[in-house]
Amino acid sequence: MTAFRATINGTAIIDDAAPRVSLADYLRDRRNLTGTHLGCEHGVCGACTVLIDGEPARACLTLAVACDERTVTTIEGFAGDRIMAALRDSFHRRHALQCGFCTPGMLIAAHDLIRRRRAGSEAEIRAGLAGNICRCTGYTNIVAAIAEAAATVAREGGA
Repeated sequence: MTAFRATINGTAIIDDAAPRVSLADYLRDRRNLTGTHLGCEHGVCGACTVLIDGEPARACLTLAVACDERTVTTIEGFAGDRIMAALRDSFHRRHALQCGFCTPGMLIAAHDLIRRRRAGSEAEIRAGLAGNICRCTGYTNIVAAIAEAAATVAREGGA
């Protein structure tokens, strides 16, 4: 086991994990943060997307111990975030999810797009979501929801 320190969803932790344990498995099994979904486990589908030091990352490809002295934010860590609130509202109203498996990773990717002001057009949104696969929706409602959330955030004072 290897000891490490991290901040997960605003809470400082000191823990240990086997050097080969992925961040996704650690979050789900040791922290009960099950919003981080495991799909392909090869970094392709985006279901396990989290933020590490504010940047989107694949939790299935990241070792938990590699997060020593880093900040990790999962889908559960966005309480009170106005961008995520706008996204959740627009996803609900636009019916931008079906089975919901991809949704946590999709929301985190969309949050990053809006925060970086890269959700200004359908083409930008689709390019930004290229690493997040949805098998149910066909993306039309997801793209519309992200565009609507981006417009709401911009109207209310920017990202």
